[in-house]
Amino acid sequence: MSLFVCPICRAPLERDDRTLRCRAGHSFDLAREGYVHLLPANRKHSAMPGDDKGMAAARRAFLDKGYYAPLRDALCELSLSLTGPAPRVLDCGCGEGYYTVGVHDALAGAGKVPRMAGTDISKQILRLAARRTAAVEFSVASSYHLPVADSGIDLLIDCFSPLALEEFRRVLAPGGRFLYVVPSADHLWGLKQVLYDRPYPNEVKETPYEGFRYVTIRHVETVIHLDSRQDIQALFQMTPYYWKTPKNGAARLAALDSLDTAVSFDIHAYQRI
Repeated sequence: MSLFVCPICRAPLERDDRTLRCRAGHSFDLAREGYVHLLPANRKHSAMPGDDKGMAAARRAFLDKGYYAPLRDALCELSLSLTGPAPRVLDCGCGEGYYTVGVHDALAGAGKVPRMAGTDISKQILRLAARRTAAVEFSVASSYHLPVADSGIDLLIDCFSPLALEEFRRVLAPGGRFLYVVPSADHLWGLKQVLYDRPYPNEVKETPYEGFRYVTIRHVETVIHLDSRQDIQALFQMTPYYWKTPKNGAARLAALDSLDTAVSFDIHAYQRI
């Protein structure tokens, strides 16, 4: 049985060879890479939503070099401490699967039996995620209309993705945990100093959400050294600054052969009440 449900009738989906099918007869074929498309056409806001092929490749190349390994490791530690022996886990906005596979492998390596799925709105990036592992289900889906049953998840991870609180409350089982990763004050400070004449730190705050209680906040911070223009541009493309940086700032960055910058994250851990 899949962790996903039919996006049309909400019935459970079962896998039949290369197809997911519900009892009402709705069926969804798995792509060659192994992911499934569960985003109805009337919920797409563009012909090709999310990261394009180039951005997806840049993100994978950057992450695979380990620059954000401290964040992955912290997510793995929290996931281990906040789940039972057979957790149902959803990585919402999973991107190319770097954190998804890290968490799954950490849980399995500790002797747990996770059932895990990842969703993202970008078909291009899920092609890369699905190639990482066959042990995780991946689906093209909107965070605001997750193809997941009510109370069907024990641990939900949201790493720099949209905060769809109503959906998160719906899919999390009572007592389930929610890990929300946001940039901390000095995240990418070295990059911002190049891009902007007057950079400012990110706002840091504790935000309670209805239906959840705080468990903990884990702060993760280090300095990374980028020693190639390719890695610098890959990092730039992963950030929202890529879309709103003045041309002169982008030009200054493009001229650099190396860059040192802080990477700083806060992982807010909540429990579903």
